[in-house]
Amino acid sequence: MLSTTSQYALRALTFIAANEGVEAVLGRRIAEETGIPSNYLSKLLIELNNAGLVSASRGTGGGYRLTAPPSSITLNRVVGVFDPDVVNPCCLLGHSHVCSDETACTAHAHWKKTRAALTAFLNSTTLADISGLKKPRPQPKTAKKKRPAAAKPRKTSGRRTR
Repeated sequence: MLSTTSQYALRALTFIAANEGVEAVLGRRIAEETGIPSNYLSKLLIELNNAGLVSASRGTGGGYRLTAPPSSITLNRVVGVFDPDVVNPCCLLGHSHVCSDETACTAHAHWKKTRAALTAFLNSTTLADISGLKKPRPQPKTAKKKRPAAAKPRKTSGRRTR
């Protein structure tokens, strides 16, 4: 669903988010830890820097940092840099017009719900959510159904019957 470039960008940013502390994170370390090829990563980081999502610094203590807290960077902001058709209304079949109820393509009725769910997910999920910085929201507890009480064994007088 997402391009390899968007997947790598999310992987790199979640790594930075999870490891960002006092010092910036080195590009070499990001590449090694995430499995993203170094040359590919450097191009990604340039694009992310141009998009204002990371800042880069050179020299001792240099590396990459997020420009905002991970909890404020939504996935649609990242994916939009590399896959604008995913975050903007687009036609599943690739027609040039914006696919809507008024100008629907033949796949629109089937794609509409999935598209809405994907858009909602990308708009509401942040780097903090997927980087392990935030604990998942607890699921509401469902009321347990009461089981009927098991029959209690009958007490005997202690005498044995034959």
